[in-house]
Amino acid sequence: MSIIQQHTADSLSDAWRTVNVDALDPDSSLNFDLSTLHPPLPEISEDDVRQLNGQVRQLLRGGDAEGALRGCLETPVYNGSDAAKDAHLQTVVEVLQSIKASDMTPMLQRIYGSEGGSELLDVLMKYLYKGMAGGSSGSAKAQRQAATPQSTGFSQVSGRPSAMNESGGQAMSVLLSWHEKVVDVAGLGSVGRCMTDWRKV
Repeated sequence: MSIIQQHTADSLSDAWRTVNVDALDPDSSLNFDLSTLHPPLPEISEDDVRQLNGQVRQLLRGGDAEGALRGCLETPVYNGSDAAKDAHLQTVVEVLQSIKASDMTPMLQRIYGSEGGSELLDVLMKYLYKGMAGGSSGSAKAQRQAATPQSTGFSQVSGRPSAMNESGGQAMSVLLSWHEKVVDVAGLGSVGRCMTDWRKV
């Protein structure tokens, strides 16, 4: 073996590297705490959600629909049980259904123009998408519970299918109307921020 071949074979091994230079680089990912990318979110219990929902319903009964909507959006349930998240979603949908169509745009413009209004509309967009995904009316859950397995391997849903979907269809119509108005006021950026945010309601 010639000296050139021996030198090439030695230089191909990485045994010569005894210091981890990546650990010495301040811009290296080894020196960055990845947990800081997702700061901890406060956990909201079902009792907290029930208390908040009671306050929101009290505002609705008092005629302050905008205050009720703000109350729902200022305290989204990011970190909590599924039951807490569903209960808060039901309250948000209830508030949205109680607001007249003629009041939607002016109310959204007032919220958007206030401090932190853009983030509130982003939270509203998250709840609209969650509601449209089937969580608002509970019809999908009711259909799953009403489905009974048959010996053929197929499940059969009992009752009139349209009867279960009537309230869901009405809620979907309201959610779609709100979606249109939020996009008109906040723009399509709200949709993008909603889709890319790691915090889920």
